[in-house]
Amino acid sequence: MNRTTRDRDEEGRARNARPRDGLGRPLPHGAEGVARQPEGVVRTPDETLREAQRLLDAGMPFHAHEVFEDAWKSGPEAERDLWQGLAQLAVGLTHAARGNREGGARLLRRGADRVTSAREGPGHESVYGIDVGGLVAWARELADRVEAIGTELDAAAEAPRLRRTGA
Repeated sequence: MNRTTRDRDEEGRARNARPRDGLGRPLPHGAEGVARQPEGVVRTPDETLREAQRLLDAGMPFHAHEVFEDAWKSGPEAERDLWQGLAQLAVGLTHAARGNREGGARLLRRGADRVTSAREGPGHESVYGIDVGGLVAWARELADRVEAIGTELDAAAEAPRLRRTGA
């Protein structure tokens, strides 16, 4: 295929500019999609958690994953497991909402494990108010349910609370 007819960035890597729905699925060219998250945004941990929670509550876990991805790429090395784990939880919810039973459950469990290991880092729970225990329990319970039901679910209705109440 001719490179000029494909969507590529300056380095020639494939880039998909097709519109996407709230779960990040490509829509037909010309369809009206959901605005994509800008890439490379540097936020404070508080801003990251607020924006990700807003997107999760809106049923857009794919977009929340992108917010967490920015945090892991721009944040300190010591926090990488925390942000990667949170991104995996969001992607797990995305796959579960799309009906991908196996992928959703696997990513939810992988994210729970990574967030648990991050707990041993520099006090993420107390510093950022993240409810690590609650998130891990939510992810494991949802993974079990996703495997059992094997159908799409409502991402907004299943959205986790990232922070402890009052944080």
